[in-house]
Amino acid sequence: MAVRGDIRNVAIVAHVDHGKTTLVNAMLQQSHVFNEREEVPDRVMDSNDLEREKGITILAKNTAVEYTGPLAAKYGYPDGITLNIIDTPGHADFGGEVERGISMVDGVVLLVDASEGPLPQTRFVLRKALEAKLPVILCVNKVDRPDARIEEVVSESTDLLLGLAQDVVEEGVDLDLDHLLDLPVVYCAAKAGYASTNQPADGALPDNDNLEPLFEDIIKYIPAPEYEEGAPLQAHVANIDSSDFLGRLGLVRIYNGTLEKGKTYGLSRVDGSIENFRVTELLRTQGLERESVESAGPGDIVAVAGVNDIMIGETIVDPNDPKPLPLIHVDDPAISMTFGVNDSPLAGTEGKDHKLTARMIKDRLDRELIGNVSIKVLPTDRPDAWEVQGRGELALAVLAEQMRREGYELTVGRPQVVTKTIDGQINEPMENTTIDVPEEYMGTVTQLMADRKGRMDSMSNHGSGWVRLQFTVPSRGLIGFRTALLSATRGTGIASSLSAGYAPWAGQIVTRQNGSMVCDRKGVATPYAMQRLQARGIFFVEPQSPVYEGQVVGMNNKPDELDVNITLAKHMTNMRSSTADVLETLTPPVKMSLEESLDFANEDECVEVTPESIRVRKIILGREDWYKWRAKQRRQNNQATK
Repeated sequence: MAVRGDIRNVAIVAHVDHGKTTLVNAMLQQSHVFNEREEVPDRVMDSNDLEREKGITILAKNTAVEYTGPLAAKYGYPDGITLNIIDTPGHADFGGEVERGISMVDGVVLLVDASEGPLPQTRFVLRKALEAKLPVILCVNKVDRPDARIEEVVSESTDLLLGLAQDVVEEGVDLDLDHLLDLPVVYCAAKAGYASTNQPADGALPDNDNLEPLFEDIIKYIPAPEYEEGAPLQAHVANIDSSDFLGRLGLVRIYNGTLEKGKTYGLSRVDGSIENFRVTELLRTQGLERESVESAGPGDIVAVAGVNDIMIGETIVDPNDPKPLPLIHVDDPAISMTFGVNDSPLAGTEGKDHKLTARMIKDRLDRELIGNVSIKVLPTDRPDAWEVQGRGELALAVLAEQMRREGYELTVGRPQVVTKTIDGQINEPMENTTIDVPEEYMGTVTQLMADRKGRMDSMSNHGSGWVRLQFTVPSRGLIGFRTALLSATRGTGIASSLSAGYAPWAGQIVTRQNGSMVCDRKGVATPYAMQRLQARGIFFVEPQSPVYEGQVVGMNNKPDELDVNITLAKHMTNMRSSTADVLETLTPPVKMSLEESLDFANEDECVEVTPESIRVRKIILGREDWYKWRAKQRRQNNQATK
């Protein structure tokens, strides 16, 4: 096999908020990608508005830096070695992006927080890297944290690596376990731009003021791309992008052969057919920009224009000797939501150019399928609603939020789990959940998880005042759990989870103790009515805002449903009063985000999503029809229990 020594393809993988994007930022700055006078924002790779707001990476993105340090000349490339870097999401719900990113590279840099250590997503991304037989560099980040415990974290990460490697070997993957024992470790403070191979003291900066040791380890331990000389073209489509001028772009990793602009090649489709096309443009990433090139060879990651319907997983091949690569495998979805048209009385009344029809919503969901391999869109028994399945609640909520910002009006149902029937028994997805909380809230959190059928697997206390609890819990039990955790721990609890396969149905889980306050007529919410009702619960609507029958306008203090007339106005009278009107204050309403609304919604409720508003409402709006439906459900439940 020939080797392309002037390229290294590497993915940065880690748990959420361990500093991947910050590290890529520092690598770009120290590679002189930016002009000295240019003002560089934090997390420059998080270009999406939602990513900046939430502080997490949602989409996998690639960049390239030119390393011209002393090691480049040592390896025989004084002009520089190109490092193609893939920045991947850290949240388990966006695992499909991680799997795509790993399919493009020859090795990974595993980032681990020097205080938090390996967490569930660390396990997920590390397992995927080992299944692909990729070499791993351990980068311990945030070593300057006051609560850093560097030596323990390295030990935990090494134990995790060897444990996962053993599991992968037992599944039939051929791994060199002895080679894994020699794990290269880099100690880093990405925000400061420092890295070293020497272990610093806990809470201290590394003894080197640049990232040169990290660059050197990448060049030394990540293998250069290998290819067969004279082999026909094989270029795998791993991502999709778009350009205002060129249309849809396929982001490809070339494994064999050469891709040239202006030439005709074959595109091996998902169904196995071959379609010829002409490459109209070829773009190579340099820093944050894409530059037009005439050709690209083995190991290059380039964007290709010329096919308007190119799909992830397809292979660009030599039309005379097609040898397509296997499709990208993505884990099955675990959570589903129903996306449908907005049929509320306020649909289309809040602004112009809103996208309301079933055809528009279905077209948008079909477009999402092109670039998002981890979701599925299935029909339902209604022509204006579709079941959208994904990895987790957050991934589907992000899709709904993106559609809202694009001008769509829709209804989104409460998250449900995707069940499987195994040996005639219904099985549901399970999660391994890790929760970090202050010691005083340990009992509260244990009770929360017990109510959700959670089983504690382990508990560890590092002596810092915080406890780490690990549970196995049904995925159903985690719907709405983060909101309850933050309330119970006064905003201090941190939870993360990872898929743990399927297990028999755990039984009924009650996740909400309070009933809904439901408006019983159409009108405008009045301060007079809200003042008289505020002792009954918490409101979600502002005074003078329009409401309709079946809208959930608040949360009842008691478990029962409460029909309210929130539109009641104070009638005028010509009778004199011996006392003047007393000034009454109105408690400000609670403003819920889309994720909080989805967590709050009950089985018989959904969330109305418009560009201007987010409302919780009953699926059956008419109160009389809803009571008939509830009575029917009770009769069916009574018959089932007899």
